[in-house]
Amino acid sequence: MNTANAGAYGVTPPISTVGPTAKENSLNDAMIEELRKQGSFESDAATEKRRQVLGTLQGITKEFVYEVSRKKNMSEGMAKDAGGKIFTFGSYRLGVYGPGSDIDTLVVVPKHVTREDFFVTFDEMLRKRPELNKIQPVPDAFVPIIKTIFDGVDIDIICGRLDIPQIPLDLTLEDNNLLRNIDERDLRALNGTRVTDQILQLVPQKMVFRHALRTIKLWAQRRAIYANMFGFPGGVAWAMLVARICQLYPNAVGATIVAKFFHIYLQWKWPQPVLLKKIEDGPLPVKVWNPKIYPQDKYHRMPIITPAYPSMCATHNITASTQKIIIKEMQRGLDIMNDIQFGKKQWSDLFIKHDFFYRYKFYLTIVTGTKGSYEDHLKWSGMVESKLRLLVQKLENVDGISLAHPYVKPFSKTFVCSSQEQVYKIKELWKRKLKQITSLLSIC
Repeated sequence: MNTANAGAYGVTPPISTVGPTAKENSLNDAMIEELRKQGSFESDAATEKRRQVLGTLQGITKEFVYEVSRKKNMSEGMAKDAGGKIFTFGSYRLGVYGPGSDIDTLVVVPKHVTREDFFVTFDEMLRKRPELNKIQPVPDAFVPIIKTIFDGVDIDIICGRLDIPQIPLDLTLEDNNLLRNIDERDLRALNGTRVTDQILQLVPQKMVFRHALRTIKLWAQRRAIYANMFGFPGGVAWAMLVARICQLYPNAVGATIVAKFFHIYLQWKWPQPVLLKKIEDGPLPVKVWNPKIYPQDKYHRMPIITPAYPSMCATHNITASTQKIIIKEMQRGLDIMNDIQFGKKQWSDLFIKHDFFYRYKFYLTIVTGTKGSYEDHLKWSGMVESKLRLLVQKLENVDGISLAHPYVKPFSKTFVCSSQEQVYKIKELWKRKLKQITSLLSIC
């Protein structure tokens, strides 16, 4: 194992630079083997398919920029030179994707290509492709997005515009000056790739980081505490939490990082922020996370701060209830890790599924419905999901409610109705089903 440069990572010196023992190496091998059993790794053929799809999307992106450029009266040569490039971020870029994982993709375009062009021309070009299985544009989202399934691969595509005339294939997004003269939506779009790249640069050993992160992601998903929208950490937040432990133990193996993860964060003095590097200033008149300046930043309960300028809190959605749930699950994780290290339990015990639907006496079900297209339904239900966290906060303030625990996945069903009579029958069916669910939950 290559020894990491211990002094180069993080905002504090490492806690320990000691390398792994034989026992820790054995535990790490067992952890990786369990990840394989749990289906965490994708086959080489599926990974190659992803690369091919991304190559196709890169070609479509250049064609898209060229077509828009010609429509805006650019010469043939200038239109070809305008370029266009795709970047990835999230789990795929971090190298911790698994079977069925989506690919978060950023299309970077030059200054004369607009967001409207993306949702009109790029959308039209995708719809003409025989590889397209499904498409759902969401132009009004916080980060406008086109959700697709392309040649069997789930791809979420966002667009970021830079204030430069050409986007060459060798462009990187590291330079903060590239963020000048763009709007907030473009800034948010570009930040995904910039944050992911920074995380990878700030960990001592990428493979150790990836193995530990796969383990923590699988644990968080199984325990139903993985969902930024519902008040839990999302993928980038879990990645930053693991990365910080890697900085504190730069020569440890993944199994040790996982054990230290639970140990350190149960002792963490929240709301002390988790930082991978010092918060930096930059060239833009934009907000950078700072509780001394911005009152709302003081109310972040478990702040995990993105390393790329402008630094933001990735966990501003966490509420009093979801914080309690996260801490409780971390305590469970630590207890199991202690037993694993002493040979009393197996790694599979860490990944046992949650008991959400048996844990409480009272449950509240939110039912939404729409009459219209499937895209209309997705927009409406997505908006309702995004408001659920606010309902949780309201419930927390009701006397007699000590905890409001949101579940992290919706249950959906689609019906195609050709008459008003069928619509009425569907409504009656759901009324009966809700009564059955209510009676079942009251028994539990």
